[in-house]
Amino acid sequence: MGVDHKRPWFRVAEMLVPPVLRLVARHRWRGAEHLPRSGGVLVAANHISKIDPMTFGYFILRAGRVPRFLAKAELFEDRLLGRVFTGTGMIPVRRGGESAGDSVAAAIAAVREGACVVVYPEATITRDPALWPMVGKTGAARIALATGAPVIPVAQWGAHRLLPPYARRPVLVPRPTMYARAGAPVELADLRAGEPTASVLTEATERIMAAITAQLEIVRGERAPAVRFDPRTAGVPEYGDPAAERSSAEPNRAGGCA
Repeated sequence: MGVDHKRPWFRVAEMLVPPVLRLVARHRWRGAEHLPRSGGVLVAANHISKIDPMTFGYFILRAGRVPRFLAKAELFEDRLLGRVFTGTGMIPVRRGGESAGDSVAAAIAAVREGACVVVYPEATITRDPALWPMVGKTGAARIALATGAPVIPVAQWGAHRLLPPYARRPVLVPRPTMYARAGAPVELADLRAGEPTASVLTEATERIMAAITAQLEIVRGERAPAVRFDPRTAGVPEYGDPAAERSSAEPNRAGGCA
């Protein structure tokens, strides 16, 4: 059984989700040729809506790969969602604590086995007021440096128009357009020679975020802010709805989907 084998739950999702996405949105995809058709690969993307794992997963599927997302562990605790996420091979992420690195280890193993692993380096929906990519976490860099696999940066845009960040109901009119644009692999070869020190991980993370941002600038036809948004210095919660009052923010080192 190959790592891109479609598990039963994945086949069910593949039958149900794409027809709905084609009905509610248009799709404009570019750069899928950068995604290897086989072998371990890490796909790093920006995160703008709770629904974009589905819209982005559709892009990966149409590019010829079966995506395995890093997703926050709380989703696996739901009786139905937990069965779906486990059955489709998603990787749980526990934020903070001693088990935070378990998801990175699981992702490294999956990439080494030849899987297409998808990670949101920001670890949550962006808090940037204009939805530009924020400062990234080091999880993606850790996976990339440990495996030596190519890191494909992808910018996505439009999912926030279908389901605004933290909204509960989709906006179906007017019919939005979903954009995804993949770029060439991020250059990390010079960082793989030595130990993955804190400075090396920071540099690798910034290169990944810069590559994603560059693709998003093309999609949006705009320039991103010169300084990347950092929720820690901006005084907003790192996780959950930033509009809600939060007394403190949880630490996260692994990276995932919120």
